[in-house]
Amino acid sequence: MKRVAILASHNGSGFDALYEAIKKSGLLIEIPLIISNNSGAKIIQNAKNYRIENFIVNSKTAQNQDEKIEQLLNKYKCDYVFLSGYMKKVSANITKNFKVINSHPALLPNYGGEGMYGRFVHEAVIKNGEKISGVTIHEVNEHYDEGKIILQKELLLDKDESVDSLEDKIKKLERIAIVESFKHITSLS
Repeated sequence: MKRVAILASHNGSGFDALYEAIKKSGLLIEIPLIISNNSGAKIIQNAKNYRIENFIVNSKTAQNQDEKIEQLLNKYKCDYVFLSGYMKKVSANITKNFKVINSHPALLPNYGGEGMYGRFVHEAVIKNGEKISGVTIHEVNEHYDEGKIILQKELLLDKDESVDSLEDKIKKLERIAIVESFKHITSLS
């Protein structure tokens, strides 16, 4: 069974989707480790509730954060790393030594790159009058949002779409896309 570490800065809704899929639909992965750079992140409390090992790794807890993360990934024998709203760039060393997967709230290559996350993406999509948006699950490399695409899911925007309504739709679609991606990934190995 593949072991997936989660890196998250806040709620970790992608983690929630994976955890539910493990419990309800038999997604064949284990989540042995959760790492956050934010001591107040909701995902840390969830990890404690689910009895998953969890660590805060930031400038207050580690001199070299990337090195500490890599040590933890090795210690817990992780095959994959899933970025569930992780708001820091992952080091090239980690992307070279682990399969790092990210969920992006748009159809890449559009609306990707540094600073393009969350509401900023949805604001740009609406400002540009797009008719379609979606979710991209992709591998992470040393460049923002440029890794190999694993899966994309589209949705149509309503004529009166707001940033809030689009964000809600994308979050629902993202949960489905994340689980489908990991089902696909694990079926290949």
